[in-house]
Amino acid sequence: MEPEVLFRIVDVTGVICNGLLGAAVARRYGFDIIGFLVLGTATALGGGLLRDMMLGTGFPVALVDPWYLGGAFTAAAISYFIPLENRWAQRGLALGDVLALGCWSATGASKGISAGLGVVPAIFLGVVTACCGGVIRDVLVNKIPAIFGGYPLYATFSVLASAQMVFFQKQGMYEVGMATAIISCAILGLAARRYQWILPKPYNLGIRQKKPSKTSE
Repeated sequence: MEPEVLFRIVDVTGVICNGLLGAAVARRYGFDIIGFLVLGTATALGGGLLRDMMLGTGFPVALVDPWYLGGAFTAAAISYFIPLENRWAQRGLALGDVLALGCWSATGASKGISAGLGVVPAIFLGVVTACCGGVIRDVLVNKIPAIFGGYPLYATFSVLASAQMVFFQKQGMYEVGMATAIISCAILGLAARRYQWILPKPYNLGIRQKKPSKTSE
């Protein structure tokens, strides 16, 4: 199988899995079919839409490629009729999610480099592509975005995958960059879920705040 075909399969699989994950949140809140479609589509396509709007290079890919909107809508509709809450379904969705994390991070970073951006902006675009769909979903249901501490190292691995893509693409090794980003995110992402790896909370240096002194009137 050609690498581009394989990356395409991973990409669309990620859209479907994230559409299912977003729609699962709608089920948790008891939303109607519109809520399922909105949350599923926001989760699956929000990061890519935001990336393409930031780049300003024409219509967002999600609006011109029928596999993206079609995959997101189909996933949301499936989740509306079929609750995917058993253990094996959740494991499959988790695998698709971490595969998409690497693929989308690499795709966003690659588009940034191709547009002539520097290393840091390109990595930033990779993280936006991979993570902002989930952020939009959480904001829509009035939750603190999971990547701010409630999800095991999701954004951290996106930064790593985006950096890998930037490095390899600058060496003229696009396929290697995509492959390493996808594989590293899959391995690290599943391990982080299994062992609940998270970043440390803010460190207190032990400086005590002075209590306001009582003044006599």
